Amino acid sequence: MKVKVISVLEDNYMYLVIEENTKEAVVVDVAVPKRLLEIVRKEGVALKAILTTHHHWDHARGNEELAKVYPELQVYGADERIGALTHKVTHNEELKFGDINVRCLFTPCHTSGHVCYFMWEENSPDAPAVFSGDTLFIGGCGKFFEGTAEQMYRNLTEILGALPKDTKVFCGHEYTVRNLKFALKVEPENEIVKKKLAWAKLRDDEDLPTVPSTLQEEFDYNPFLRVSEESVQKFTGKTDPVDVLRALRTEKDNFKKPKERLTPQAMLAFEWGLFSPFMEKK
Repeated sequence: MKVKVISVLEDNYMYLVIEENTKEAVVVDVAVPKRLLEIVRKEGVALKAILTTHHHWDHARGNEELAKVYPELQVYGADERIGALTHKVTHNEELKFGDINVRCLFTPCHTSGHVCYFMWEENSPDAPAVFSGDTLFIGGCGKFFEGTAEQMYRNLTEILGALPKDTKVFCGHEYTVRNLKFALKVEPENEIVKKKLAWAKLRDDEDLPTVPSTLQEEFDYNPFLRVSEESVQKFTGKTDPVDVLRALRTEKDNFKKPKERLTPQAMLAFEWGLFSPFMEKK
């Protein structure tokens, strides 16, 4: 199982997961179909399915276009708002693509129909992987747009947190540096946070992705997975894990708010090269 990390828009990730024996592939979250099609052709694979984590435009806007290119394409997700949806999945439902096994994990909160996808191959020495969309990030978690702290706590501890600790985490956005700066504010004495942040800054300077991490690493530096740690509870002034998580999310929402983002239309224009004539050096 080969995972091709595809950076698109301002900070999004799409993932092309390739079954290397058959050269069949599935894609997780299609934001920019033109870019994906270029890579599918370059890799020489047959695209079989789209696995959509949630309906937001920067994760699902390419579904309809791809479905036109591949009329037999299967589109999986758990939300009726997902474009071109052909299969509505349920919690713990398992799918199979060649030797690749997929378990659908229902993780509502960021959106009410959010799903993470846990993947592994039978009899493979490689670690499994989870495609966590906007539920779990490296060093952080998603905003509670359509859910509660109780839901996110269950998502992070009982569902994702129960996966094998060597599971590779492929998240939906490149938020790592910002997340770890907040993690350092929460736990200023955490040496693992300091080391990971220094590494992430170097990756960022070189315009390289920080994915994947591992679930074990996330337990070492991600404050949203460390809500039972005394240092994290001290920062929030709470002791109940759900209250700690809720307080962390509120603090993170107000932490060094990023500069104004480009509009979705402007980001797509960059992807399509519409600004290129105006940016060329004279």
